[in-house]
Amino acid sequence: MRLFAIPLLLPLLLPAPAIAEENGVRAFAPCRACHSLDPAERNLPGPNLSGVIGRAVGGAAEFDYSPVLRKARDEGVRWDANRLEAFLADPAAMFPGLWMSMRGIEDVAERQALVKFLEDPSSR
Repeated sequence: MRLFAIPLLLPLLLPAPAIAEENGVRAFAPCRACHSLDPAERNLPGPNLSGVIGRAVGGAAEFDYSPVLRKARDEGVRWDANRLEAFLADPAAMFPGLWMSMRGIEDVAERQALVKFLEDPSSR
């Protein structure tokens, strides 16, 4: 077997959860510039994302959110998997005036892998 064929066979050799976890880790990599999943890590440009699923939008007490996210928090809006996936598709469309500069993740599978990674702490 030629060496270049191994990457093509990798999905057949790894169980589906392992592939999903790897995709989630890879999808989160650009987020690490501003966000952490370590609950103890603070003072980053973006809020800590540990436990984001189920948390109020704009709900990390130590972070200074943009007015649009503070308004969502005051209205009781919470992060769930569907809302997070829609947000990751186009953050500025969901929350016009958002201070975050990320344009969005076009690839549906990548967004879903990232949401799954964020909602399942055991995958890290």
